[in-house]
Amino acid sequence: MTLRLNPYLMMNGNAKEAIEFYEKALGGKVLFSQTFGEMPENPDYPLPPDAKQLVAHATIKVGETELMFSDTFPGQSHQSGNQVTICISTNDLEKSKQIYESLQQDGQVNMPLQETHFSPAYGIVTDKFGVTFQIYTESQK
Repeated sequence: MTLRLNPYLMMNGNAKEAIEFYEKALGGKVLFSQTFGEMPENPDYPLPPDAKQLVAHATIKVGETELMFSDTFPGQSHQSGNQVTICISTNDLEKSKQIYESLQQDGQVNMPLQETHFSPAYGIVTDKFGVTFQIYTESQK
């Protein structure tokens, strides 16, 4: 089983600029980048045309650490100061469920743990201390 915790920076429409900045400032290398326009369409959440170029998810490698980025999804609020979350990644579905259930106790569910096009189980929860975690289950290959 793998288990990693990565800082995840939620940006307000300037993730591409931030990625370029941290690449240069920290000597990072882009490992992955995908825009909202490159993702499968979801009819329940139509994407405005001007949002298609925004970053849905990106990862840069800085030394031994991966730093993750995303622009906020159109319509979601963004507040400077709390845009840093922690992404918990594991390849164990049961571990994801256990972590999610534990963190949501006396906390707030921002996105229920569910299957997505990029993960068999992904969810977002803010714990009772106000720390927001993204629980990401890696696909089994």
